[in-house]
Amino acid sequence: MDVAAPQPSNAHRNERAGMAEKIRQRYWIGAGLAVVLVVVFFVSRQLTEDRIPVHAAVVTRSTLRSTSSTNGLVEPVRNYAFYSPLATSVTRIAVNEGDKVKAGQLLMQLDAVNAEARVAAATSGLRNAESSLDALRNGGSMADQQRLESNLQRARLNLQQAESEYKALSMLETTGAAAPSEVAAAKQREMLATEALNALKQRKTKPYSSIELQRAEAAVRDAQAALDAARSVLAQTTVIAPVSGTVYAVNVGRSDYVDEGKLLLQMADLSHERVRAYFDEPDIGRLAVGQPIRIVWDARPGAEWHGHITQLPSTIVSYGTRNVGEVLISVDDPQDGLLPDTHVTVTVTTSSEANVLTVPREALHSESGKPYVFRIVDGRLVHAPVTTGTINLTDAAILSGLHEGDLVATGSLTDVALEDNDAVKVVR
Repeated sequence: MDVAAPQPSNAHRNERAGMAEKIRQRYWIGAGLAVVLVVVFFVSRQLTEDRIPVHAAVVTRSTLRSTSSTNGLVEPVRNYAFYSPLATSVTRIAVNEGDKVKAGQLLMQLDAVNAEARVAAATSGLRNAESSLDALRNGGSMADQQRLESNLQRARLNLQQAESEYKALSMLETTGAAAPSEVAAAKQREMLATEALNALKQRKTKPYSSIELQRAEAAVRDAQAALDAARSVLAQTTVIAPVSGTVYAVNVGRSDYVDEGKLLLQMADLSHERVRAYFDEPDIGRLAVGQPIRIVWDARPGAEWHGHITQLPSTIVSYGTRNVGEVLISVDDPQDGLLPDTHVTVTVTTSSEANVLTVPREALHSESGKPYVFRIVDGRLVHAPVTTGTINLTDAAILSGLHEGDLVATGSLTDVALEDNDAVKVVR
């Protein structure tokens, strides 16, 4: 006969449930304590870990321009420099530096006595050459023609006499009164007389060879060129303004003796000037016609002029210790106060990007030719590859890899090299 198992009482069941609840509470308390210990461990580790002091910058949006600066020399677009055409003296200076003059106005007068003597000598030389050429074309001078006519008459008489002798001896030879040798000699004299007469006739119709005529014609051309040169020198002894403009340099004084080639005076239209700038060889590849230029002159603090590149260098030249290319810059602003031959500083904008993300240039690093930065996230460095755009002396454009507001390290305040996951402390 089966006996029923005894059933637990309610009190017993409540006791067991209470014990299970206490076990669960102890478990959760233990788990919570473990979590707290872990958090405390990592926090204390982070607080006690050495942090590298760094400078940092926020990624922002701005317009980024790349520029390059160098020195330049102001010069007129069309400059007029006058030099002494010969060794002489200055007799008159009609203008002063800074004077505005009109086209055709007298600027300076040189002593022209020697120049006038050269013109006279050259004129005489031309007349002699022309006379010689005319004589050749007309059979020579009058005396030459008279001598030629006299020789012709004599040659005709000689020929007539030779013909008569030959005829007489030929008749005597038929009767045996003259030897054949005498007849042959007479015939020879007749032939020589004929040749002599023909030569004189040829001389009369064409007295000189083509080579002699060519030499005479060349002599006339040389004499004409000498006269033109002498007249040009004489004209240059009177210095006249070729255009309206400003006299900006007078290089000699009244009564000064000047050598041939001495610079006397310079003038130009100062409303049209340009700058010849000297860019270092590595910068030339970034230059282009039309790029904007800013011009400043130390003698005029606060003033600036603007222009643009009109001509790139065609070669590299030595400029002191530098290898440079000469770039021509047109000045777009009114050039009041910008004097010729003054040394200025020019700055060219080689590129410009608007509304781009930018970081300080010192934030950029490179590994195997690929740029990257260190973002600062929760006090640690994070290696972040980036794509760069325009880079100037201070900033770099970031095309990808960062977002506006990101914080990037720009450099360590210690000698420790920055590495990925380094703990850092930003120093303002």
